[in-house]
Amino acid sequence: MTELLQRGRDYFSSQFGTAPDGVWSAPGRVNLIGEHTDYNDGFAFPLAIDKRTAVAARSRADRMVRVASSSFPGVVELSLDDLDPDGLSGWAAYPLGVAWAMSEALRQEGRDAGRLTGVDLALSSDVPAGAGLSSSAAVECSVALALNELWGAGLDRQELARVGQLAENRVVGAPTGIMDQSASLLGEPDHGILLDCQSLRTEAVPLGFSAAGVGLLVIDTRTSHSHADGGYASRRRSCEDGARSLGVRSLRGLGPEDLPRAASVLDAQTFRRVRHVVTENQRVLDTVAMLRTSGPAAIGPFLNASHVSMRDDFEISTAELDLAVSSAQELGAIGSRMTGGGFGGAAIALVRNDVAVRVAEGIVQAFARAGFAAPHIFPVTASAGARRDC
Repeated sequence: MTELLQRGRDYFSSQFGTAPDGVWSAPGRVNLIGEHTDYNDGFAFPLAIDKRTAVAARSRADRMVRVASSSFPGVVELSLDDLDPDGLSGWAAYPLGVAWAMSEALRQEGRDAGRLTGVDLALSSDVPAGAGLSSSAAVECSVALALNELWGAGLDRQELARVGQLAENRVVGAPTGIMDQSASLLGEPDHGILLDCQSLRTEAVPLGFSAAGVGLLVIDTRTSHSHADGGYASRRRSCEDGARSLGVRSLRGLGPEDLPRAASVLDAQTFRRVRHVVTENQRVLDTVAMLRTSGPAAIGPFLNASHVSMRDDFEISTAELDLAVSSAQELGAIGSRMTGGGFGGAAIALVRNDVAVRVAEGIVQAFARAGFAAPHIFPVTASAGARRDC
């Protein structure tokens, strides 16, 4: 983190000509299991990773917000009075969207958002973008934590997660749930976060990876990945249609025992979407139970079954993701699955540490044989959530 922290401070000074008041950071996340369950009020089990986005920030005396990113040229400037969720676009929509969403949250509490002061923000990150590791939530949560302190907002971490989700839904236009922001804000070292997306209750669950001699490999396929496109939105509509047809408020209201009735009521495609969510919720609970009783070496079958469900029922995988998963399994991974919203991005493989290099090399070779671009493969560890670094 020291290198990213220093890089963030230096970048702020180069853009704004002064030192920041502080640097805050938030991690990306890997979802160990529980995909597309969050907006269905279901269960998810993500973990924060040791790849982070840092925001160096400084309060201003006026109402201007200036944002810069080391990944994009130029500085975007806008007054807090002119923040319009329908008028923000591009990379700056993420930090500016958080500023808008937080001011909205304060207004709803009856607080005078007109008294908020401007701020300069400079973003630096080592979370791979577009890989399904929620680089967007890392931006949102680091900015939310910084503004929460600089503005004296006093919001707790669950409220900050909702601020990030509102920014992503309303400003960016991605109809995501609250899992990504929750993982980024609440992560703990060597723990996954069991998230009940209906009650928003969370529980840090020990992973035991280090003690078991296992770890996670991320296989970034370097293929296109975006939540703000029609594929993600259409899956969410199918889930909502299925819940409405089955007379429940959300798919959380269904269990595996309800699937025969669902099959008799729904069209084939909607049923497959519903079946994925219902069975994925159960896999999350089974994975957590297995971690507690038998350890991480026993959860492979749930990871593998999750990928099959996303590939066949939710239909969000790609040829590259399928090859990454099948290759990892053939090379001895405990379990493997795509992670994130789908349509590209990354897969994960749970592997014994003594075979991690061999698994990674074998996947690269499999991609070369298939004529695919070489994937970017790297290990991640469960890490701490958003924090002020200095």
